[in-house]
Amino acid sequence: MGSELLKSEELMEWESRKRARFVNSVSGFKSATLIGTHHPEFGYNLSIVSSVVHLGSTPPMMGFVLRPPGKDSHTYKNIKSTGICTFSHVNEGIIEESHQTSARYPRGCSEFGEVGLTPRMVSGWMAPCVEESKVKMGLSLVEDTELVNGCRFITCAVEWFEVESGGFCDDGYVDLHGLGGVSISGLDGYHRTPGISRLSYAKTGQEIEKIEDFHKGWSE
Repeated sequence: MGSELLKSEELMEWESRKRARFVNSVSGFKSATLIGTHHPEFGYNLSIVSSVVHLGSTPPMMGFVLRPPGKDSHTYKNIKSTGICTFSHVNEGIIEESHQTSARYPRGCSEFGEVGLTPRMVSGWMAPCVEESKVKMGLSLVEDTELVNGCRFITCAVEWFEVESGGFCDDGYVDLHGLGGVSISGLDGYHRTPGISRLSYAKTGQEIEKIEDFHKGWSE
């Protein structure tokens, strides 16, 4: 089976949706995360993103990318207004509801009610997370950075975590597959995430160890 070399200028001649599907899917598998926000005037908002990344553990920090802000950028506007949001991981039981949050609902219309997901409030935190999710966290805005293409990179500090107990491993690892977590490829491909193995911390001059029981973890 052969392969095809495509240059960027050739892609620019494609229909826009085809080009977006290609570039978004060729970048690889990504996390599926629902971002919950609120606004004092307009209420709750929920939107799915596939751009969440880990930025550091001490202290816990994460980031994500949002499209260039426009009149429908409710998630961005809410975070800028309140300085907080939540992440709720998507699992197999809520894929279609989660995907539907990407529709352009009008300002003041809560995606929670429109798609059939339940807002969950954590004491002292005004932004709602998703009750049906098994991994949730609350975050505060640290920095809003404009990228070269007009998109925004949102840097956040994680203020709290809530993980269903069955996903905790002895060494701190979170077994997302065991919790039914899914990943995204492109704009519309959802995938299960069965594990292959966990590998030991890589060191020079030392052979890699492998374990297939994800909950066993490492002793160090």
